[in-house]
Amino acid sequence: MKKTFIATAATLACAGAWSQVTLYGLADVSITHVSGYAQGSVTSLSSGHMEGSRWGIKGEEDMGGGYKALFTLESRVELDTGGLGNRPTSGNQLPDRLTAGLPPAVAAALTNVAIGPTLGVNLNNTAFDRQAWVGLVTPVGGFLMGRQYTPAFETFATFDSMNTQSALSAAQVASIPAGLDIRYNNTLQYRIVQGPWNAALMYGFGEGNRSANNRLLGINTLYKGGAFNVGVGLNSKKNSAGQQALKTTVLGASTARGDWIVSGMFARIQEPNPSAGPELSAGLTLAGVPAPLISTVLDRLKQDANLIHVGARYNMGSAGHVTVAYNQLNDKRASNADISSYGVAYTYPLSKRTNLNAVLTRFNNSANAQAAPGGNGYLGGVTATAGRDATSLALGIRHSF
Repeated sequence: MKKTFIATAATLACAGAWSQVTLYGLADVSITHVSGYAQGSVTSLSSGHMEGSRWGIKGEEDMGGGYKALFTLESRVELDTGGLGNRPTSGNQLPDRLTAGLPPAVAAALTNVAIGPTLGVNLNNTAFDRQAWVGLVTPVGGFLMGRQYTPAFETFATFDSMNTQSALSAAQVASIPAGLDIRYNNTLQYRIVQGPWNAALMYGFGEGNRSANNRLLGINTLYKGGAFNVGVGLNSKKNSAGQQALKTTVLGASTARGDWIVSGMFARIQEPNPSAGPELSAGLTLAGVPAPLISTVLDRLKQDANLIHVGARYNMGSAGHVTVAYNQLNDKRASNADISSYGVAYTYPLSKRTNLNAVLTRFNNSANAQAAPGGNGYLGGVTATAGRDATSLALGIRHSF
């Protein structure tokens, strides 16, 4: 993902004298062994542990005078099934803290109808789920329109030592419910590059005739000086009722010293009204669930948490690189679902485009936390019960073209 951002910034920064259309892609598959599930330890073939497998088409046309048109269409592909989407190993299972104390019929409705079946990635099998946009680069910046990565996620991916790759990524401890909007539909983005400074401003329109709702505002600024890098990003979203929903603020910095790169990041996650709250409320009302119980469910879906990440990467030249990282999600709500993860990742290059990788990650779930390790392209889901810890070992291969 980081490569995508760098490529976009480079395109905005310089004017080429040529036009082209490129077919590109990435194939990533691992054998993973994860403990802690309700069915016990699970060994499986997983697509997208390090990076989501994908193929895409991108192109640009130099129109002279500092103007350039460009586009990207990028599709997800699951190498284990050939499909376009995936579900977590834990299936429809929800965190215990969401269903605890509810009448069995209401808990079953949440698990089997209202929320459980929505857990996963690209369940609608959207053809170009990863990216679909067209843009114009001008002497005063670039204007991009379509489905794009959000500014806060760009900052997050830049200062996550794993660049959001594997179970060791900081993103994995804030995945159910999601603590960050990765991509967004119907967006208009302005990007500018001035030397080491990069900045982006994004507005996401709502669907149909209610564009004031479901909207997203995102902004970031990044300083990439090589030896020292720093950045801040913000996403703020309204739900379909126009209520303030998920808001994520990300601060990060990194420094390079010899063969070492050390990174640190802080994220503030706030969701005073669930992003899917209006739809969930309407569905439960139709199912005959009493209003007080609906309010209880919606309250349990709210978020108020701090996430911290520290990590270091050691580059060993032709022998590859090793990364160690520690992540912690501090849940500030009464649920007290604190999660920490730590581990080590090793990547060994077989060639310029192909590498082998091994990642060992430990998840510690305290109190009501219940997170299971996933991968860059899929959710890990939840462990058997609240407070149950998990360990993930992944051995894989990645090839880009």
